Order: sequence, then structure tokens, then C-alpha cells
Amino acid sequence: MEYISSGENNQGANVQGKILCCGCGSLIDPNPLNQCAACLRTHIDITENIPKQGTLFFCRNCERYLNPPSEWVHASLESRELLSICLKRIKGLKDVKLIDAGFIWTEPHSKRIKVKLTVHAEVSNGIVLQQVFVVEFTVTNQMCDDCHRHEAKDYWKCMVQVRQKASNKKTLYYMEQMILKHKAHENSLGIKNNSSGLDFFYSGENHARKMVDFLQTILPVKMTQSKKLISHDIHSNIYNYKFTWALDIVPISKGSLVCIGKKLQQNYGNIAPICLVQNVANVIHVIDPLTAQIAEISGSNYFRYPFTSISDPKQLIEYTVMDIEIIKDRKQFPGQGPISFKHVVADVWLVKSSELGINESNIHTKTHLGHLLKPGDSVMGYDLRDAVINNADFEKLKNENIPDVVIVKKNYGDKDKRRRMRKWKLKHLTEDVGSSSDIGNDYNEFLEDLEEDEEMRQKVNIYKDSRKQQIPVDVNDMEDPSCPQITLEEMLDDLVIDDVDMGNA
Repeated sequence: MEYISSGENNQGANVQGKILCCGCGSLIDPNPLNQCAACLRTHIDITENIPKQGTLFFCRNCERYLNPPSEWVHASLESRELLSICLKRIKGLKDVKLIDAGFIWTEPHSKRIKVKLTVHAEVSNGIVLQQVFVVEFTVTNQMCDDCHRHEAKDYWKCMVQVRQKASNKKTLYYMEQMILKHKAHENSLGIKNNSSGLDFFYSGENHARKMVDFLQTILPVKMTQSKKLISHDIHSNIYNYKFTWALDIVPISKGSLVCIGKKLQQNYGNIAPICLVQNVANVIHVIDPLTAQIAEISGSNYFRYPFTSISDPKQLIEYTVMDIEIIKDRKQFPGQGPISFKHVVADVWLVKSSELGINESNIHTKTHLGHLLKPGDSVMGYDLRDAVINNADFEKLKNENIPDVVIVKKNYGDKDKRRRMRKWKLKHLTEDVGSSSDIGNDYNEFLEDLEEDEEMRQKVNIYKDSRKQQIPVDVNDMEDPSCPQITLEEMLDDLVIDDVDMGNA
């Protein structure tokens, strides 16, 4: 009897349990398909239901990618965020198990992104096949919803309405220049001019609230808020509203004559009821033209005890100063509040410029502009003798001493001449504001106020007018030194971009 050697027994033990592949004939472990791994990859593709190409949507304006279904996110190249977006765009991954994923380098400007994926799946009973493949994405430009709304200029979710219900609009022009100086309108989708104010449109509530807060800090305003339901989803409890903020500016401007009620008079040192508005900023600056007593009325106090103007700058009448006498003793004034030391109270005798040489009777009054006036000067004032004033507080003053004339400012000559001498300009929020305002007197009066008030000029950006030459550098270089003007030192250079010939540069 022959025995098999130990070496032959070991070799038979290793071969026992092995089968030949039905495809290539190689020795393999038994499996239900009787095929090796190479033959299985040849005949079975576990990625056949997975597309090898895809599309990514990219917004060039905000540089964001579309994250399905409707979210736009910022993602840099070869980042986790971008890889997550790419995997969401691949259909069929739920049928296999993802093992690994990574980017393959491509040229950044090629508009192609390649992702290398490693997956495995069970092809038969107990047979798991692993496969590596590449999916190529094409980057397509598409404007996102936010950028589309911003470019359309007509879509908004929030609106800020600014209104001033007054015949004189100088406060609105001041507000416009403050917005331009502080660039508070940068986030607005659009600005619409209105006969009584401006409308600001915004895509989000935060930008609109920021604009409202800014306007409340520069002017006394009264705010009301409302919202309108556009659509809602009862299943997800999502509501879509349009918000509107309505801001009412105080209906008075610089140069207006007002009549203050008893409550405010007591709160501000028993100031006289007939006052002149010096300036409207975050508070209302008023002055008694007969005693130079001043007061700063806050917006809350104004809307608690409101008052309106009894005379506007459109009702000013030109007078000629015949004589003037400075009042040195101020202790005779009954007021208890602060007195302006920038002004000098004086007795003045006036005659209407239209009646000069005809009417020999002079009108006596007091003025706070004694430091500016001299005999022969021309002034602008309100005639309260013949004025028809429909005001409840003013009617209660019939028994009190009411001045015949209230002098507002000194008149520096012909308005057309001052306009021709003006070598500067202002910018505007909308194009139609400047074109329509140049025709009206309110805008020209606002420009004159800037020339006469140095403190007011410091809050406004004034630019050189390149269309006009011979800008005065010093006051001595002006055509009329007595007429207030803005010098070159107070102006800014307007940005003008011209085409430059590089060959001649």
C-alpha cells in the first residue's frame, strides 16, 4: 500500500474547497455566481444607475452655490460645503453605500468640478462589490433670488415712507444731505421721490429698521408701523409679510414763525409764544426774536404739545432798515431761560421796500440780528399786522403785546445774482429731486441757508461745480464781499472718471 507524503497532503488540503472561475478559469473561493472579482466587475456595474455628469448652479454676483432645493450658500473650491452640495446633486447614491469621496484637481476657470467616489454594494447573496468612479460637474451661472430682486429694483419686502406735511420742504432737503453724508441709503433696493417726501425700499427688515433708527437720530419724527400678509403656509406655519414704516417729520422748517402753547412755554423758561425756528435737527431750535431767548424742543415734547407755523418763508416781505439802536441791558427781558450770546437785541425802525419814499411812517420792532444790521440794509420779515392767521394759540394772544414785524434774516440782494455766483453744488438721492428742486424757491432758500449758516455747512457735503470757474479761495476774492459765499476750502472734489488715452499718458 502506498501512502501519500505529508507534502502532498498539505497541498491537497489547500486545494480542497476551491473552484474554477467560469469566466477566466482562475482558482477562487466558491460563490453563488462562480466568478472572480475581475469578471464580476466586467459583467456587473453597481454604478450604472448613478449619473457620471451633473450640473452646479453658481451666482456670479454674490458668489454662492445652489444648495438643493432652494438655499444659496457660500462655498470655496474643494471645501466640505461644496462637496456636500455635489453629493446632493448625485442621484442614485441611496442604492449603494458611500465609502469615500474627494475632489480631483481641475483648472479653477474651467467651469468643471470632478468628484472621485468609492462605493460598494451587495450584488448577490453575500457578495459585496466595491467600485471607484468619477462624476464630473459643470458649473452653470444662474442669478440667485436675492440678486434677482436686487437687480429688478421693483421687489421689496419693507418700505420706509418719509413725509413732511408742510408747505416748506427745507427740512427734507437737509435730511437728504444727511443721508448722503452718512451713506445710510446703501442697502436700499430703490428710492422713489414723492411730492411730500421720499420712499425707501428694502429686501430685509434689518436694513429698514436701521434706516428708521438713523432718521430718528437726525430729525424729530413720529413713527407708525404696519404690515400686510402676502402669503402663508398653514402646514409649515410660515407667513410672508410686507412691512411699512411711516415717518412724519415735524411740519416746520428753518425760518418758520411758530406760536408755542402755554405748556411748552412753562417747560422752557417762560419763553415768549411767538418764536422763530432757527434750525431743525435732532431737536427744534427756536429763538425769541424780541429777547434772543432760545430753547431746544425735543421731538417727544413737540408731539406731546404740537404746534404749527403761523407764517412760512413764502410769506416774507422785504423791508429797509431806517435806524437801529442796540439794547445793552438785557435784564429787562421777562424770560427765565437761556439767552443766545451770538445774537444782539436791538430796536429797529423799518419801512417796506415797496413803499420807500412814499410812506414816511416807520415801523418799530425789536430784532435779534442787531450784530448784522445797519441803516440802509435790506431785511426779510413777517408782517403780523395784516396777516390772516388761523391758529387757536395765536388767537389767545390778542390781548398780549404782539410785534408788528418779525425780522427773519438779512437780505443780501438779488437771488438770481447769488445763484450765478454759486460755484458749488449738492448731490441728490434721485435724479428728479435735483431737477425739480432747482425750479422751486424752497431749494434755493435751502442753498442760501447753507451759505449764511456756517454750522449747518459742516453737516453737509458740498462739492465743486466743474461747470463753473473762478471759485473764490478767500472772502476778499469774491465779487460781492458782503454776500455770504462758500469758499474753496469748504468744498470737496467730486469724483469724475474720464477716459484717458494711454498712448498720450
